[in-house]
Amino acid sequence: MPDVRDLQAWQLLLLPVFFLISNATEWRVHRDVLNPLIKLREHAFMEGFDLRLESGFRSFERQLSIWNRKASGELAVLDAQARPLDITQLSPRDLVFAILRWSALPGASRHHWGTDIDVFDAATTPSDYEIQLIPDEVEPGGMHAPMHEWLDERMARGELFVFMIDEADVIDEPALTKAAARFIEAIRQRGALL
Repeated sequence: MPDVRDLQAWQLLLLPVFFLISNATEWRVHRDVLNPLIKLREHAFMEGFDLRLESGFRSFERQLSIWNRKASGELAVLDAQARPLDITQLSPRDLVFAILRWSALPGASRHHWGTDIDVFDAATTPSDYEIQLIPDEVEPGGMHAPMHEWLDERMARGELFVFMIDEADVIDEPALTKAAARFIEAIRQRGALL
């Protein structure tokens, strides 16, 4: 945890709402996400899955880094089928929309609230594999497909909520959506939002 004296005002506002959840690596999530996430992980474990977070809270600076590395060509920019695009062939406008297919604009990501989580099944992930969060990982035949099919069954029963952006799914418990609404209201009450 950084020294509180080094935090910006908006970061101080968020400080009391985040909790750490540890699996060898720590990921920050909103406090209202913690119990639903723990329950989800317990249920997944009982079904033989090792549900882990690839990401939870993501700072503006981290999102900006992702965005800038994609815009500069340091990270791949993918099409809807998760195939790399040749960004030198894209207009600036098309590049922005291509990046937006898989990455939120810095400041517009629900990860900033700590209410969005990206998950994977560690039990089916080779130790040398880097999670990519692409459809091939979760679609039939993908290494995380069985866990995502289990998650889909829970969604069909109304136990989970998914934000869908083109081909990319981000899993969000109903409590997370409520937490995001409460967060916006708290900021609005402090006069930070119009």
